[in-house]
Amino acid sequence: MEPVVIPAILAKSREELLQRISQVNGLVKEIQLDIMDGEFVPNKTVGLEDLVSVPALQNSKYEFHWMVKEPEKWIEKVPGPHLHLVHIETIRSFVAIENAVKKSGGRLGLAINPDTPLERLIPFVPKAQRILIMTVRPGFSGQKYIVEMEKKIRALRDKFPRMDIEVDGGVNLETVRGAYAAGANILAAASAIFSSDDTKAAIERLRQSALGGNPA
Repeated sequence: MEPVVIPAILAKSREELLQRISQVNGLVKEIQLDIMDGEFVPNKTVGLEDLVSVPALQNSKYEFHWMVKEPEKWIEKVPGPHLHLVHIETIRSFVAIENAVKKSGGRLGLAINPDTPLERLIPFVPKAQRILIMTVRPGFSGQKYIVEMEKKIRALRDKFPRMDIEVDGGVNLETVRGAYAAGANILAAASAIFSSDDTKAAIERLRQSALGGNPA
């Protein structure tokens, strides 16, 4: 599978959210919006009121990364053909999650934290369209990539060779190579993209680095 780079946006205000979206709109196939409620993780981002009217994208789709308790209550209020990444640690009723995603008109993805055993996720993988393996502990941007998570990526890829596997956390020009080599074909990055003066070039450098090319 070819590597796909996705910009990850962690915004604490609607103004910041819109500014970040405008930076990458039209440059990528998907844009990840990180949503935190201050309960599941020790940080808080924009809320539902800021999400219900996010701008339409140019040939792109949104991917909502729900780092929240009771994600089904959030999902059903954000209609559209979006991908909803739900943390396995937050699921009380898988049926409720599936129903919320169906009601919203979206697609289901599952996420797993570094400290959660992969075995907890495996039974639900066939019902998801994507799996996100966190390579940092969720809550804050700019954390160091946990290289040990590459074992988890390899194990998942061995079991599900055709599944879209995404990584999120600490992805940069150095770490992207190991993540892709381990089996992650979708690579979410925040600082490595938005800290650059040229976001388009930053995205392409990450893609080339994943392939083993010269990131310079």
